[in-house]
Amino acid sequence: MDKIKLLIVDDEKLIREGIKIMMSTFLDIEVVALAEDGYEALEICKRTPVDIVLMDIRMKKCDGVMGTRLIKEQFSKIKVLILTTFKDKEYIQDALKYGAFGYLLKDSSYEVIYEGVKSAYMGNMVIHPEVAKEFIVENGSNFKKKNIEKFNLSEKEVNIIEAIAKGFTNKEIAEELFLSEGTIKNNITSIFAKLALRDRTQVAIFAFKNGIVA
Repeated sequence: MDKIKLLIVDDEKLIREGIKIMMSTFLDIEVVALAEDGYEALEICKRTPVDIVLMDIRMKKCDGVMGTRLIKEQFSKIKVLILTTFKDKEYIQDALKYGAFGYLLKDSSYEVIYEGVKSAYMGNMVIHPEVAKEFIVENGSNFKKKNIEKFNLSEKEVNIIEAIAKGFTNKEIAEELFLSEGTIKNNITSIFAKLALRDRTQVAIFAFKNGIVA
């Protein structure tokens, strides 16, 4: 069984060591390295195979936003998960813009962090529902309607975008909307074309930035 190669980034030694100890208890996780800022994380990615970077968002020397940007510019296949708090909404938006694959609350249980790492490894966006609600409230329903009209999105496409932003797989979206997986795939292709986006991560970012999440 291939293990998920995990890099943990936090400027507080006790936190990164604690996460390492707990993540190492899971048989399918291999903590390959620890870093104390985004710059160090980038250097580790250059010399060590990494699947997932679990990155704190607030670090003095190079925070999680810049760290995400630096890593994604050079290593598009590495998935970055941000560790954050409810107070960091602007940071979260910036990190998503630069290619973060999602975010987890810092006070989440280790089981939740583990499931988030596994989900990201499988290609699913990791979005904490409580933080997502805060984005939605701020954006407002009128703004949502305006953007739906602007991009000529159908109601079905909007529902699919919402599901993508929540981290659902094609199979889960199909079950939720009572449609076939083939129909979901075709609609996602249409969404990519209408929004001029390349992948699901960009769709999720678009959803949060433009209020198209419910």
